[in-house]
Amino acid sequence: MHSFVNRFSTTGYTAELRKGMKELGGGEDDGSGSDAMWGSQAGFETLAGGIQTFNVPAVPDPAAFLKLHTDDHADPSCRIKIKHGTTTLAFRFQNGVIVAVDSRATAGSYIGMMLVLFLLASLVSWVTAASGTVKKVIEINPYLLGTMAGTAADCQYWETYLGMQCRLHELRNHERISVAAASKYLSNLVYSYKGMGLGMGTMICGWDKTGPQVFYVDADGTRLKGDLFSVGSGSTFAYGVLDQGYRWDLTDEEAQELGRRSIYAAGHRDAYSGNTINLYHVKEDGWKFIGNYDVNQMHYDGPNGNDGYGYDLRVAGRSSANPPSAAEDIGVV
Repeated sequence: MHSFVNRFSTTGYTAELRKGMKELGGGEDDGSGSDAMWGSQAGFETLAGGIQTFNVPAVPDPAAFLKLHTDDHADPSCRIKIKHGTTTLAFRFQNGVIVAVDSRATAGSYIGMMLVLFLLASLVSWVTAASGTVKKVIEINPYLLGTMAGTAADCQYWETYLGMQCRLHELRNHERISVAAASKYLSNLVYSYKGMGLGMGTMICGWDKTGPQVFYVDADGTRLKGDLFSVGSGSTFAYGVLDQGYRWDLTDEEAQELGRRSIYAAGHRDAYSGNTINLYHVKEDGWKFIGNYDVNQMHYDGPNGNDGYGYDLRVAGRSSANPPSAAEDIGVV
């Protein structure tokens, strides 16, 4: 839409460029542009003479402008509140680390859709994208996993960068980097950008010489070691299941079921979490992707097709509205 407006506008820098090209003898832009102008690359306009530009807000400081008009701790009464949500968790036990996440990305009230938002008489425009198939586990290397909560771009960029540094560590020292060292590197890295708007709440999980390890790292540089963590808007629901079922001597099947049920609880109760569950298991020989599970299917059918997680299935025929018969109460059939 923004490309369409620029293409046919008579004012603004795009029109001025067309006018300048015409005065220089280059002819007026025929408006044909390239196919990318109307496709997934519509943010990059192909202008006269093949010049590519990226539209930015026509204000001196775009970052300050957005901070002024969008949700911020300094001004909770601002007119545009972009709320985000997710649920991620990781816990370690005797046989490794379980990492489970949902796959929903949100921006305000928009979940799983595209919205073109024009702000303050077209001073700034951007596309707010939300999706139900986001991969929130970042595979740093074959032995390290990172989770993604907060700003997707920050988590993806810095954890991918962390993967590069982990590989350089291997080449220099001829051994794999420890989970503690990797998490410390990330913590130091984001701390140097403290106060600049990073939004991260990640867990670095893996297996090294000391066994299974889980570290929490956020955008302020906070770094915590622990047995279990959950991050995101649905973490309170996930913690309720985790705290009830967690113990060190879980079997592989029990641990995977605990991670699956915890994310299901968050996806079922938290509007900003859901869609599907991605489950990973980190062992001594590296991480393994266990599977992708639909939250709705888990509610009605469960992982095996006949044992749904929903409470309405467990109490069917045994509620005050539909009580069991007296014969069932005494075990008579």
